[in-house]
Amino acid sequence: MCPFFQNVMALGSKLFPLCYVLLAFTSLCLSENRPPCSSLIYCHGPLLHTIQMAKIYEDSKTFVDMKLKRPANETLEIFEQFMIKHNNTPTNNDVKQFLSHNFEPAGQEFEDWVPNDWVEYPKYLDKIQDPLLREWGVSLNLIWKELGRKMKEEVKQNQDLYSIVWVPHPVIVPGGRFREFYYWDSYWIVQGLLLSEMYETVRGKLENFLYIVDTYGHIPNGGRIYYMERSQPPLMIPMIKNYFDFTNDIKFIADNMRIMEKELDYWLTKHTKTILHDGKNYTLAVYGDFSKGPRPESYSEDIDSAAIFKDQDMKEFHYSELKAGAESGWDFSSRWFITNATNKGNLTNLNTRSIVPVDLNAMIYWNAVLLAEFHEILGNKDKASNYTDIAEEWLEAVTAVLWHEEVGSWLDYDLINSIKRDYFYPTNISPLWTGCYKKEEKEKIVRLVLKYLQTVNVMYPGGIPTTKEHTGEQWDFPNAWPPLQHIMIVGLNSTGDEAAQRLAFEIAEKWTRSNYKSFNETATMYEKYDATVSGGHGGGGEYEVQFGFGWTNGVIMDLLDRYGDVFRVEDAPPEEYQAIVQGAAINAPSTYGQVATALLALIVSLTAGYIG
Repeated sequence: MCPFFQNVMALGSKLFPLCYVLLAFTSLCLSENRPPCSSLIYCHGPLLHTIQMAKIYEDSKTFVDMKLKRPANETLEIFEQFMIKHNNTPTNNDVKQFLSHNFEPAGQEFEDWVPNDWVEYPKYLDKIQDPLLREWGVSLNLIWKELGRKMKEEVKQNQDLYSIVWVPHPVIVPGGRFREFYYWDSYWIVQGLLLSEMYETVRGKLENFLYIVDTYGHIPNGGRIYYMERSQPPLMIPMIKNYFDFTNDIKFIADNMRIMEKELDYWLTKHTKTILHDGKNYTLAVYGDFSKGPRPESYSEDIDSAAIFKDQDMKEFHYSELKAGAESGWDFSSRWFITNATNKGNLTNLNTRSIVPVDLNAMIYWNAVLLAEFHEILGNKDKASNYTDIAEEWLEAVTAVLWHEEVGSWLDYDLINSIKRDYFYPTNISPLWTGCYKKEEKEKIVRLVLKYLQTVNVMYPGGIPTTKEHTGEQWDFPNAWPPLQHIMIVGLNSTGDEAAQRLAFEIAEKWTRSNYKSFNETATMYEKYDATVSGGHGGGGEYEVQFGFGWTNGVIMDLLDRYGDVFRVEDAPPEEYQAIVQGAAINAPSTYGQVATALLALIVSLTAGYIG
């Protein structure tokens, strides 16, 4: 048993139930000797520490995305001599020289690639009645050509020179600093690509994920080796379901059932906890991490935030909480703070691994339901029954532990204090999105959820805020994130309840108008927005707001597909409509006005600074 675990066990016997001690710390000790990956360049070791702590770049991710000029072992030998020469205290200028001699700039993995299935004018655009919004949809469709990435053949042949994870097919990336694929971003990117009729590109993305699961056992946070010990919200199987709904490609389903099962099994075996609640044991999932040390891509930031802890074991505990927060996709948020049984505090109060998230468990249920559905289609009755049983067990646990009728919502659960976390997050109602609720009680549940949403009062001009807490973290107020809007909109709309569908439309309309206004004014689609201002982009967190942007575009495309027949840009000048109607071909791309100018500026900026 590791010393830290022994100390905490002793403390736990006095302060906490033994079950919490086991829950919170077992994973740390199991991983006490495992770095994020084996690379002494990109994941751990003196070279990484020296370069990242020199803080040469504003963004720590820049270094770990750079290509080696020579094999890793030669670079490490050169580094050893470099440190001897400089008495182990090189200046920043010395480090810069070392970098220029031994590394190439970030982004060298890719060659130019335009998806060969890109369609100039996807059919869904015909649903959009407002010509300004239709023109915007045409512009968003063009951005796919700027977000495509194809790895050079050299990457496959010399993988040790790169931190990128090689995959067999080209990818569509989010944009900005995110030069590689990301797991949960891809769900909304795929949604947009399917509406854009880019089925071959989607199939390639899915085959990449399937290859990674088959090779590594799970999908990492993103397409870099330093992400390998953590994942992100499990949405591969729902992506495959969306692809199947558009293509009816049953052979693809049949060929990949084994790997889909492997992906869900990773979550069921690596991320679950047994929770004693009201005298009964339930199994639910939490986010976690299986490595030690700071995040390589945020190395100096993690070292700095852990400085308050004097004991190395406590630093390691903090690093694991940071990485678990990153696995959640919400990096970072007061959602993961626990201080005196509240959500107050800062990054040093992260306890991500001790919080049972509503959305993660709603997704686990969804994965099991979809696997049961696929097996049923394929005639595998026994397997279909097995996954139906898993789904029903998960539904029972989510209902018992996370649903609170007196509140009118599902709520995250605090394992340290064995209490519900009664704070607003859009994901509180994510079971509506995945169908993880008792259908026979739908009318009552929807009525209570609508009352809850009215009580928490989170309707803002620029969207639904991520939380109601002002912390400066990017997954807190006032930031509004595209996937969270989509989860709420689709969840409410899917109930079939008239009042819920009206609210879904209101959220969708505000979000669409805000995104359109921002694009028209700034030539940019952002990764996040400011809920308090229509058209305002978000901020906060560890890096500058990014643009491109994959999941933002995918969400807007889906909303234009759902509501395009009734959406209208608010207070648009009549002469602007007239010019488009008379001067542009509505059934084909046009180069009219502000939207096209904005698109051109976006493409230039992407090409100049962010493609790599």
